[in-house]
Amino acid sequence: MNVYTFTGRLARDCETRFTQSGMAICSFSVAVDYGFGDNKGTNWIRCSLFGKRAEGKLPQYLVKGTQVAVSGELRVREYTDNDGNKRTSVECNADSLDLIGGRSEGSGSSGGGGFPTHGGGGNAPRGNAPAKGNDPFASAPDFGSVPVDDDIPF
Repeated sequence: MNVYTFTGRLARDCETRFTQSGMAICSFSVAVDYGFGDNKGTNWIRCSLFGKRAEGKLPQYLVKGTQVAVSGELRVREYTDNDGNKRTSVECNADSLDLIGGRSEGSGSSGGGGFPTHGGGGNAPRGNAPAKGNDPFASAPDFGSVPVDDDIPF
């Protein structure tokens, strides 16, 4: 079974195109960070959504800097570029895609409020985050200072 799940940020806006038979293909690249300090690096993974998952409103949310979680079949492809150099490309045929955050700080977005999520095939929204000012805990009672029991045996 070849299933790869990862999170990262979109490196560029998605591109949607159609085959001659009319099937939609939505392509995008995800930057996946790894390591820390001097050992920090980034893997670039090219992703594709096919069919109904690539149509509808989802592509309008797939813009540069958006944080996503992707799950799908991973493929590593080797090819020779125009200069004759051997290259390797990591590609994922996405089965599910979840929008888990807003665009990065520098891209002008206020965060991930209201993104639909498209997991389990991405055919229909599973839910939306509450709109600003619609805090479900705004009317929660204030319990003041609740004593903390530090003697819990676990």
